[in-house]
Amino acid sequence: MDKQKKLLTRRRVLKGSLAGWLTAGMVPFAIGKEKPLVRVLGTHVTLQEALRQQAMEDLGIRLQFAPGGSATVLQKATMNPQGFDLYEQWSNSINVLWRANAIQPIDKRRIGNWDEINDLTKTGKVSPEAKIGAGDAPHKIINVQADGSLGEKHTDEISFLPYVHNVDSFGYLENALPADMNSADESWGWLLDSRLSGKVGIVNDPTIGLFDLALAAKAKGFMEFEDIGAMTRAELDSLFLLLIELKQLQHFNGFWTSVPESVQYMRTKRVTIESMFSPAVSDLNGQDIPVRFAAPREGYRGWHGVMCLSAATQGRVKDAAYEYMNWWLSGWPGAFIARQGYYISNPQRSKPYLSEAEWNYWYRGLPASEPLRGPDGKMSVNRGQQRSGGSYEDRFGHVAVWNTVMPTYEYSLQKWYEFITS
Repeated sequence: MDKQKKLLTRRRVLKGSLAGWLTAGMVPFAIGKEKPLVRVLGTHVTLQEALRQQAMEDLGIRLQFAPGGSATVLQKATMNPQGFDLYEQWSNSINVLWRANAIQPIDKRRIGNWDEINDLTKTGKVSPEAKIGAGDAPHKIINVQADGSLGEKHTDEISFLPYVHNVDSFGYLENALPADMNSADESWGWLLDSRLSGKVGIVNDPTIGLFDLALAAKAKGFMEFEDIGAMTRAELDSLFLLLIELKQLQHFNGFWTSVPESVQYMRTKRVTIESMFSPAVSDLNGQDIPVRFAAPREGYRGWHGVMCLSAATQGRVKDAAYEYMNWWLSGWPGAFIARQGYYISNPQRSKPYLSEAEWNYWYRGLPASEPLRGPDGKMSVNRGQQRSGGSYEDRFGHVAVWNTVMPTYEYSLQKWYEFITS
């Protein structure tokens, strides 16, 4: 698709999105008035400068992005709702934010393209045969119930806007594995394999890294869990006894807190295998560093992006926040994040912004018919390359566990920090 055709397509789809916003009782802010400022707190995953600039141009508002590590921004949001207007992270943060009264319900009647959002956050499945996965599947925690709790019964209020999402696993340098390890047998157990000792990195987040390591321990046959999405105190004790022993044997070489840090770990070969998010893999491949994003045979760790409205946000800024939420479902943003390996909750709206080759690779899981560029413009996918794990439906049909805040959350935090500091 040439540049002029893309521009015309973008204008046409934005026009359709504007009609949806008008139906929802919203219009972009008038020219000539002071532009409201919306402060967005979140992670580097979505708080990217290209997205900020495009949203400000399209909406006529000011946006202030404050990206940071996932554990840090969650603590900030929980402690100070006055410090942000919108919060962007993952669904495992919802229960923490909701219990702390840090966020307010979102009126889904003000979301113009709500009917386009697929079934993942409505029923838990993108296809009838998909496994839902253990833990906090997003459809279980999105609807605000009459008693103020969060649950599956559909209501007019939601705890978060469903937008970006993906399945995560680990990445590894293909040319640095022992000869008897190959991509046909990828397993979470590789994170605890003694052949890779001293070259393993883990995300430093007790609601994410914990599950990477639990899946690894289970895959290696070191542990069994009655419900990996709701580990007991006894199970946590056994798991961390093992992990602390491995840490003291220097099996782990680092615990990263942000996507750029994970890229640095792999780029400098500090590690050869680590917990990874898709943008880091895209970035490294764009630097001609041969990192593969694994499709573990045991299943993925699933996550769903959440956009939450601060309990303190009101008035004109609140209206602007709704504009920004609607913008994320307008098409262009979903295409932008597709190029870093992420999905959007209403993918058909983004399809016109992607070339046929891009759509076939990122969503259908087909081999790339041409080289593909990442959101930074660098070549990240070679011709003939096929996405690990296959299509959107295949990947989300194979979720082992979701990022989750367990009933034993407070105890798991204690054990995690004992592990990190041991």
